[in-house]
Amino acid sequence: MTEKELIEKKIPQRNMSRKNFIEHCHKLTVEDEKLFKRLWSRIGLSVDWNLEYATIDENSRKIAQLSFLDLFNKKEMYQVEAPTLWDTDFQTAVAQAELEDREVPGAFHDIEFKVDGGGAFVIATTRPELLPACVGIATHPTDERYKNLIGKFAISPLFGVKIPIFASELVNPEKGTGILMVCTFGDQTDVQWWRDQKLPLRQIMGRDGRMQVIDFASDKFPSIDVARATENYSKVLGKTIKQAQKLMVELLQASGDLKAPPKPIMHAVKFYEKGDRPVEILTTRQWFVKLVDKKEKMIENGAKIQWHPEYMFARYKNWTENLSIDWCVSRQRFFGVSIPVWYPLDANGHIVYEKPMVPAKEQMPVDPMSDAPTGYKEEQRNKPGGFIGESDVFDTWFTSSLTPQLGSQWELNPARHKKLFPMDMRPQAHEIIRTWAFYTIAKAMLHEQTIPWKHIMISGWVLDPDRKKMSKSKGNVVTPMNFIEEYGADAVRYWSGLARCGVDTAFDPSIMKIGRRLVTKIFNAGKFVLSNSAGDGQIYEPLDLAFLAKLKAQAEMAAKAFEEYEPAAALAETERFFWSHFTDSYLELVKGRTWGEKTSDAEKRAKDSAVHATRFGMKTFLKLFAPFVPYSTEEVWRWAFTDESKSVHTASFPSAKDFEGIPAGDPAIFDAVMAAQAAVNGQKTISKVSIARPITRLKLKANAESIKHLTPVKHDLCSATKTEKLETVEDSTLAKNVFVVDHIEYGPDAKA
Repeated sequence: MTEKELIEKKIPQRNMSRKNFIEHCHKLTVEDEKLFKRLWSRIGLSVDWNLEYATIDENSRKIAQLSFLDLFNKKEMYQVEAPTLWDTDFQTAVAQAELEDREVPGAFHDIEFKVDGGGAFVIATTRPELLPACVGIATHPTDERYKNLIGKFAISPLFGVKIPIFASELVNPEKGTGILMVCTFGDQTDVQWWRDQKLPLRQIMGRDGRMQVIDFASDKFPSIDVARATENYSKVLGKTIKQAQKLMVELLQASGDLKAPPKPIMHAVKFYEKGDRPVEILTTRQWFVKLVDKKEKMIENGAKIQWHPEYMFARYKNWTENLSIDWCVSRQRFFGVSIPVWYPLDANGHIVYEKPMVPAKEQMPVDPMSDAPTGYKEEQRNKPGGFIGESDVFDTWFTSSLTPQLGSQWELNPARHKKLFPMDMRPQAHEIIRTWAFYTIAKAMLHEQTIPWKHIMISGWVLDPDRKKMSKSKGNVVTPMNFIEEYGADAVRYWSGLARCGVDTAFDPSIMKIGRRLVTKIFNAGKFVLSNSAGDGQIYEPLDLAFLAKLKAQAEMAAKAFEEYEPAAALAETERFFWSHFTDSYLELVKGRTWGEKTSDAEKRAKDSAVHATRFGMKTFLKLFAPFVPYSTEEVWRWAFTDESKSVHTASFPSAKDFEGIPAGDPAIFDAVMAAQAAVNGQKTISKVSIARPITRLKLKANAESIKHLTPVKHDLCSATKTEKLETVEDSTLAKNVFVVDHIEYGPDAKA
C-alpha cells in the first residue's frame, strides 16, 4: 500500500525491523497459497501437488543464487553506480520491462536562456522543475537557428549556472523550439548525452521523490550568483516533483523568464507498472545482467521457439530490438531472494565495492545480512577491516525466469534436469512477454546456450463486460470462486476453454450458463445411452457406421486442434458436433432400435449395433470433453467405462486407432439422413404440430444422389419421425442434401 493510500484509509504507518517484516511476509504468503490452492483444486487443475514449490523456499533460493554465481563467474553480471530507473513510491530500482506508458496531462513551458557573451533563446520543456539539474543544451547540427550557439555556454535562469551548448543528431528540430535542456536525468536520452558529452552529474532529487539539498557554491552547481540561486532553490527544497514544478513555474513567471503561458498537453509518461507516480532516473548502485549486447542472439533463440499464436513472436522481437538498458536485477526491498554478496570494509570503514565476495556453491542459500563470508567472523560485520552484507534482494523476475530450471532442479539434480530441459511448453499471458518470456529465454541462453521450452502458448486478458482490462484500481476485478459456486467448476472451465490464444476475452456469465447446459446434456445423454443393454453383436447398420465415420473425422479434427495449440477450436467444434450430430440427430434416429425388447434376430442385431455405436460415441465424447469439463465427464465415465481406464483423464485421447475393427461407414449417408430429418421436423414446426405427431404418409423430393444416400437408412428416419409410409421423388433442380416435403399427412395426435 502506498503512502497516499495509507493516509486516505487513515491507517498509521509502523516501523518494522527487516527480520519481522520478512516473518510477516512469509505468514501472508502461506495464507495466500492456501487460497490459491483451494481455487486451483476446485477448478480441477490436473497438477501433481507433490511437486509444489515456492519461489522463496530453500531450493528456489538456492537455484536463484546458483544462477547469480554462474553469471557472476561468466562475467555476465556487474555492479555499478549509474543512472537507474527508480520508483519513488516503492523506493526501489525497476527494470525497463516493468515500465508502462500512461497518458497524463502536462504542459509545455517556454523558458528563456541567456547566452554567455550576449543573446538568448527559448526552450520548450514539460519539466521546468529539473532546471537546477540542467547540465547541457542540445540542438541539431544543421539547424540554422542555433548553429551559431554550438560551442558556447548558456546561463540557466533563476540559478545562474553556465551550461555548454552542443550539437546532436538525436535532437528533433521539429519538436518544440528545436533546442532542449539536458538534465540529470529527465529521460534515457539525457543519460546518453550525459555519457557521450561527459557532462557533470547534478542530481537534485532524493530517492523519496523530493527535492534534496544542493550547494550552488560547489563544483557540481557553480552558480555565478550563489545567493540568488540559493534563495530561489529554497522555495522548492523538500517538495515533491509535482509541488516543485508548480513553484518553479511561479518563480519563472515572477522573473520574466517564462515567455508564454504554459500550453496544456496530454502525453505518454513512463510509470512502474505497480506505481502511482512517474518513474525517475536517479544515480544508484545496482546489479545488472548484460543483455543489450546480446539482442541478436536473443532474437535468434526466440525464433527457435514455436509461438502460439505465431504473430506473438513479433512482440518479443520488437521488445528485444528496442532494449536499451541492461537488466537491473537488484531491488531495495526486504522480502525476496538475497543477493549472495558481501563487501570488505577498508581500514576507514568504507565499502570496497570493487572486491565483492561470493559464497561457494555448497554454502547456498545464504543471507548476507545474517551469514558471514568465508574467512570472517560475525563480530566483524559493519566494522572497519571487516565486511558488510549486500542488503538488496533480487528482482522477482530473476527467480521467476528460472521456472523451468526450478522444475527440472537445475544444478541440484543433473540427471533430472537433462531429462526435462528444455521443457515442452510455456503457457502465459501476452503482457508479460517482455518480462517472463524474455527473461526466461535470456536465462536459458546465458546458462546453457539453449532455449527453455519448444513452444510458448500466449493467452489474452479477461476483460470486464465493457471490454476494459480488469484491475484492482478500477474495482472491476472478479474472482472465479463465486461463479464456481453458482454455475459449477465445469461451467467456468467451459467459459475459459472457449478463449482463443492471444485474444482478450470479455467476462460473460451467460457463457457459463451455456456451459452448465452442456454439462446437463452430457449427463442426460449418458443416462440414455447407458440405460440400453446389448448382446455381443457387432456394429453393422449403415446409419451407425455412417455416424462413427463422422465421429472419427471429428476426433481427428479435435486432436489436430490440440496439436496446433488451438484448444478453443477443439471445444467449439466438438460441442457443435455433440449437439447437432449426436444428441439432436443420431440418438433420435436410433432411439427406436435401442428401446424395448426385440423379438426377431434381425431386430436384436439392429439393436446391438445401435447400442454399441451409441456407447462408443458416448465414450468418445467423454474423452473429447474431458479437458474442458473434467468433473461431469469423469462422473459419467465411472458409470460404465472403467474397464478401459479407471479415469477418463488417464484414458488415451481419441485417435484413428480407437476405430480400428469398425467397418468403414459412408459419412454421406449421415449427412443425407440429417438433412431429411431436419426437413420433416421443420415442416412439423411450420404446421404447428408436435414433433412427436405421427405421419401416415410422407413424400420427400431430393436429387438422385441424396436419395441414394438416404435409401439405406429410410427405416431409421421413419422411426425417428414416426412416419408410416415414406416416398422419395427425384428432383434434379435441388442441390445436394436439400430435401423438400412435397406431401405430408398426419395421423391422430397421441395427446389428443
